[in-house]
Amino acid sequence: MKPFLDQDFLLHTRAAQRLYHEYAALMPVIDYHNHLPPQQIAEDHCFDNLTQIWLYGDHYKWRAMRTHGISEEYCTGSASDWEKFEKWAETVPYTLRNPLYHWTHLELRRYFGIEELLNAETAKSVYEQAGEMLRKPEYSVRNLLRNMKVRYLCTTDDPTDSLEWHRMLAADATVGFKVLPTYRPDKAMAVENPAAFNDWTDKLAGVANTTINHYDDFLTALKNRHDFFAANGCGQSDHGLEYICAAEYTHQEIVAIFAKVRGGEALDTREILKIKSALLYEFALWDCEKGWVQQFHLGALRNNNSRAMRLLGPDTGWDSIGDFPQGQALARFLDRLDTEDRLAKTILYNLNPADNELMATMIGNFNDGSVAGKVQFGSAWWFLDQKDGMEKQINALSNMGMLSHFVGMLTDSRSFLSYPRHEYFRRILCNLFGQEIENGELPDQIEWIGELIGNICYRNAEQYFGFTKYS
Repeated sequence: MKPFLDQDFLLHTRAAQRLYHEYAALMPVIDYHNHLPPQQIAEDHCFDNLTQIWLYGDHYKWRAMRTHGISEEYCTGSASDWEKFEKWAETVPYTLRNPLYHWTHLELRRYFGIEELLNAETAKSVYEQAGEMLRKPEYSVRNLLRNMKVRYLCTTDDPTDSLEWHRMLAADATVGFKVLPTYRPDKAMAVENPAAFNDWTDKLAGVANTTINHYDDFLTALKNRHDFFAANGCGQSDHGLEYICAAEYTHQEIVAIFAKVRGGEALDTREILKIKSALLYEFALWDCEKGWVQQFHLGALRNNNSRAMRLLGPDTGWDSIGDFPQGQALARFLDRLDTEDRLAKTILYNLNPADNELMATMIGNFNDGSVAGKVQFGSAWWFLDQKDGMEKQINALSNMGMLSHFVGMLTDSRSFLSYPRHEYFRRILCNLFGQEIENGELPDQIEWIGELIGNICYRNAEQYFGFTKYS
């Protein structure tokens, strides 16, 4: 019986072990999509304890705790940091076979050298030992990132953001890695709620130093911010959508629909689809003009629990996989841009595993030879960034596309302790290749396959996102 989390964790053949230890493990990290707060990086923040760095904002853990019968007071409520951690520690032994169990113990080992299993009995010692380390300058957020060999990370930023922290980081030669913004205009498309949409549009008008009364004013202000992001190092956009919107519309229709929602009136379903389709198309044109990478996170059914949404707000752990039709509208959207020769490099992230093969075949329709891997089937996302989900995404891409041009893993996380997810992915990737070498399904060419592994883990993303200009 193998020990838990030994050096060959998840590596079940000699070939897999060589591929990981001699190639994948040596690669630095590119985290091209996450939700880390740039202010804490700019200020080189030190956390007081594990709860602050580990449990604040982590809806994965909150969902597990609630399922274990832990009340909301210990998740998002008023309990003390120690009380919240204690309840999490009590929950951890019951997360067996959930990726949280692996992530928890990988993070304790990789950041703090703590090898004991986390449970109710060990909670106090783990909390105190890690907390003592976290309060030292060596455990500031910049040092945590350096210790994980992070070279580039891209945060997720609203168009109204001032990017002041990004500018501060760009001017600081001591940082040692690049922190770049990502343009995510989801609130510009959130027309379902006219009051919230208009509040945000007023904020956009303020930062763009203009007035917004007409649809064309709205586009001008958004383009102004797109240009501002580009001037501050941004080279990628991101969109969180249930599905791609690609309805037919005329400019006159969109002008009228915008006037209606700007006046505070509710839109009907048809109008919502049309204005979202128009905005997505405009965003895609700007991305192509600047040579950006556009990313689409598709398929989440959000805020299912209306009571929790009312009490706690969004992003608190009440979302699930949706079953939205994806294929036809996605094909229309990409085809329109491709026909006009205005299709930017594109990454499609899929949340419903039933659509893995759809996505893996869709990307091949628009990989035109102009850029290696121009349209990507992105890494297993959210509920799928676990062993089974990663293997299914990798296998679908391998069978119907070219895994060798894949841009690899990201954290999609709000926590500075999430970087062992890259290790987790790399071990799973190497194990799949190693097993097929062992089975005689792939040649025993460790050096060549190791080169491909290194590409998937790091070099492909560096090239694809244009980060080589910083080298």
